Amino acid sequence: MALTPGTRVGVYQVTALIGSGGMGEVYRARDTKLDRDVALKILPEAFTGDRERLARFQREAKVLASLNHPNIAAIYGLEDSGDTRALVLEHVQGPTLAERIAHGPLPVGEALPIAKQIADAVAAAHDIGVIHRDLKPANVKVKEDGTVKVLDFGLAKAVSADSDPAQPDTETDAATRMGMIMGTVAYMSPEQARGKPVGRRADVWAFGVVLYEMLTGERAFGADHRSDTLANVLSAEPDWGALPEETPGRLRQVLLACLQKDPKQRVRDIGDVQLAIEGVFETPAPRTSAADGRPQPVGWRWPWVLAGVVVGGLVVGLAAWSLTPQLRRGVTRFVVSPPATAPLAPSRNHRDVAISPDGRQIVYATVGGRLYVRLVDQLESTRLGGVEGASNPFFSPDGTSVGFYSSGDGTLKKISILGGPPVTLCELPNQLRGASWDRDDTIIFAMAQLGSGLFQVPAVGGEPTALTTPNVEQAELLHLWPAFLPGGQAVLFTIVGGAGAAGTAIAVLDLESGDQKSLIPGGTNAQYAPTGHIVYAVEGALRGVPFDLGGLEVRGDPVPVLEGVMTKGVGAANFSVSAEGSLVYISGGPQGETAQSLVWVDREGQEEPVGASP
Repeated sequence: MALTPGTRVGVYQVTALIGSGGMGEVYRARDTKLDRDVALKILPEAFTGDRERLARFQREAKVLASLNHPNIAAIYGLEDSGDTRALVLEHVQGPTLAERIAHGPLPVGEALPIAKQIADAVAAAHDIGVIHRDLKPANVKVKEDGTVKVLDFGLAKAVSADSDPAQPDTETDAATRMGMIMGTVAYMSPEQARGKPVGRRADVWAFGVVLYEMLTGERAFGADHRSDTLANVLSAEPDWGALPEETPGRLRQVLLACLQKDPKQRVRDIGDVQLAIEGVFETPAPRTSAADGRPQPVGWRWPWVLAGVVVGGLVVGLAAWSLTPQLRRGVTRFVVSPPATAPLAPSRNHRDVAISPDGRQIVYATVGGRLYVRLVDQLESTRLGGVEGASNPFFSPDGTSVGFYSSGDGTLKKISILGGPPVTLCELPNQLRGASWDRDDTIIFAMAQLGSGLFQVPAVGGEPTALTTPNVEQAELLHLWPAFLPGGQAVLFTIVGGAGAAGTAIAVLDLESGDQKSLIPGGTNAQYAPTGHIVYAVEGALRGVPFDLGGLEVRGDPVPVLEGVMTKGVGAANFSVSAEGSLVYISGGPQGETAQSLVWVDREGQEEPVGASP
C-alpha cells in the first residue's frame, strides 16, 4: 500500500516517494526526533507476513547495521508501526551511477576514483562476512563532492537466502519480484545465475561488470531479452574492443581477472582489485588483438612458448616447440632481464622462476630473496613489496597470488601480486623444495629434510599434514618438487634415492587412493603440459613424454625439448609450465651447490679469482 506525504511511520514523517523495486517502495522521510532526512524502505506484506523470514531478516539487519564505512549507506534501524515495517536507511543525495552512465561513458579519470570507492566499500563489507549480491549502478550513488555511497548492502541475503536467481521471472532492470531479492540478471555472476551458492567472488564479478559499464557506457552482457542476457552471462565474452583506447593496461587486466566465469579462476579478494586500481595510472596498455581488443600475450598461438631470462650475461630466447620433432615451429626471441641491482642467484639450491597458469605472468627470485613479477607482454618487472629472503616462488591457480619460502623466519607465505603484505601459511622445519597450488585451494609442498615426504596445507593457512613417506627399504631419501595434474586428483613428484638407488625418479601420487608409483627413472621436476605430455629435467636438459591422465601412466618414449636449463643441487631445474602451454626457464645447465665466479688461469693451470688482492 502506497504511503502519502505526511503519513507517519513511528517517528518518521513521509515527505515523498523516491522509487520502488522488488522489496517494495522507498520513501524520503523526516526523522522528527533527530531532525534529519532518512530513507524508508517499506517491506512488502508478502515478506512481513512470514514470521520465520522476518526473524531471519532481523538477525541479518543487525549484521548490516554494524557496517560503518564512508562509502556505504548506513542502516539506522528497523521500524514497526502497525502493519507497516520499514528499514530506516541513510538518505543519500545525488544521482545513481546508472543515471550518470545514461548520459554516456565516464572518462577514465572520472571512473577510477568511483571504482576505487566502490571496491573500498565492498572490501569493508567482506571483511565482516557481508556480501552484497546485487551490486549494480542503480545501487551506487555519487554525491556532488564525488563521494560514493553503495546502497542495499547485504539485503539480498537478508530478504531471501533461499531464492533461486535462475527463475524465469527474474528481470533485467528490477531486482526481483515482490518479496524476493534475486539479483539483476545483467550483473549476476555465472554461479549466481545457475543457482549455486554465492560467495564474495560474485561481488568481484559484479564489480567488474559495473567498471566495464562505466568505461564503455554499455552493459558487458546486456541483450534485448532476459534469457539472452542470462545466456551471455554464462557463455559470452564482453566486447573488449569497446574499451576506450586510453584505458590503462593494468585496468584491462583487472577487468579480465574480475570477469573470469569460473569463480576459482576469478580474483579472490576485492581488496586486491582496489590496490591494483590505485597503481593503474602509470602502466602502459598491453597489446590487444585487432579483432576484439582483448589483451593478448606474445606468442600464445604456438603449441609451446619458451620464455628466457638473462643470467650472467647469457641471452636466451623465446621459442615455439612441438614435442614431435617433425612438427617443430619457428623461433622468436625475447629476453626478460632482472634489475641490474638484483641479479638472479644461480648458486642456491632453489627453483627461482615460475609462470602463472594462464601463461601471462612470470615471477622470479633474485639475490637477497626479492620477488619480481613480469607480465609477458610488458617491458618492465614489478617488485613485490615487503618480500626479502624469498625462494621457490609459485603461482595461485588464478594468478593473483604468489607463494614462496621465507628464509627469514622459516615459513611458507603467500602475497597478492596486486599489493598488500605477505601472509604466513605455516612454519617449515626446513627449506622448501617445491610447491604446487591447486584450484581447491590446497597447497602441496616438499622440504629439504632427510626422510621427508610431501605435505599439504590449506591456502588460507593451517597445520600441514603428511601425504607421503620415503620408502626406506627402497633407499628413498626425499620426495621433492610436487606438481598437481589437471583435475587435482593426482600429483607428480621426484623421488631422491640413497646410495643403493638409481639417484632420482619421477613418480605420481593418486590423492584419492593414496597409491604411488614410479614413472621415469633419472628425471626430476616433472610438470604436465596441455599437449598431453610430462616435461621433466635430466642434467640441464628438458625432455617430454606422452602421459595418460586417466591411467596415470607414461605412454611412449621421451623426446628432447630443450637444452641448457639451469639445474641446481638435487634436481632444482629452473623451468615452469603453464596450464595453457607456455614454458619459462632460466638458461644455464647443471650446477652444484657452490657459487660460480670468474678466475684468471695461467699457462700452468693455476687459478686466481678476478679482483683478488695481490
